[in-house]
Amino acid sequence: MATITTKDGTEIFYKDLGSKDAQPVVFHHGWPLSADDWDNQMLFFLGEGYRVIAHDRRGHGRSTQTDTGNEMDTYAADVAELVAALDLKDAIHVGHSTGGGEVAHYVARAEPGRVAKAVLIGAVPPVMVKSDTNPDGVPIELFDSFRAALVANRPEFYHEVASGPFYGFNREGAKVSQGLIDNWSRQGLAGGAKAQYDCIKAFSETDFTEDLKAIEVPVLVMHGTDDQVVPFANHGPKAAGLLKNATFKAYEGLPHGMAQTHPEVINPDLLAFFRG
Repeated sequence: MATITTKDGTEIFYKDLGSKDAQPVVFHHGWPLSADDWDNQMLFFLGEGYRVIAHDRRGHGRSTQTDTGNEMDTYAADVAELVAALDLKDAIHVGHSTGGGEVAHYVARAEPGRVAKAVLIGAVPPVMVKSDTNPDGVPIELFDSFRAALVANRPEFYHEVASGPFYGFNREGAKVSQGLIDNWSRQGLAGGAKAQYDCIKAFSETDFTEDLKAIEVPVLVMHGTDDQVVPFANHGPKAAGLLKNATFKAYEGLPHGMAQTHPEVINPDLLAFFRG
């Protein structure tokens, strides 16, 4: 297992495939998953000649099950340490959901020359939770219910998320993949309950508005119009509107986990952006 040890002693697991001379693509997973969520994209872009890297966020997957540092500042700092350890330059950072928040927070602070482009897929920026300044956001009571369900019965809660709204399998006529459901639950349960509990606050309450405004590199924003987890109207178009150099693509009827349910749609669009 490849790992780095961060300044606070946390071990961060990562995968690093392909030629070290190729342009790196770094994938950032959503809550409560792991680098394994990107298996399809890792293999696809490895085949296209890229160096592909994906890490398990602290508290998730095979990384240390931390009880501290489970917030965006530390997540971004962990990414910076991984990037420095691998000496990545001109990298493309791709983040899904919570991972999209991590990408925004990191890229806005990255050292010059480290980042070439970024991609936000069904991502949580600008901000999820409802407030006076974000009246169209999701009421905090929903996130409170997530925390309560995680504490009460984490396996059942994760199964319900994966078999329902995450992949849109609760929609009439949906083509349900039991494999995706099982793999989602497997990834979630491999991580630490405390870290994943804390991460609910990190992905729902962090305001990424200033991060988005600060990003100079080109960013592709991709969002499914039937995203039941990170609602389309308050995220994809709004995030794109705050970026200086954004390309926005809406995917009619696609769910939150569209990179896994529809890789034949998402991967070519990613490749075109990488090469553009």
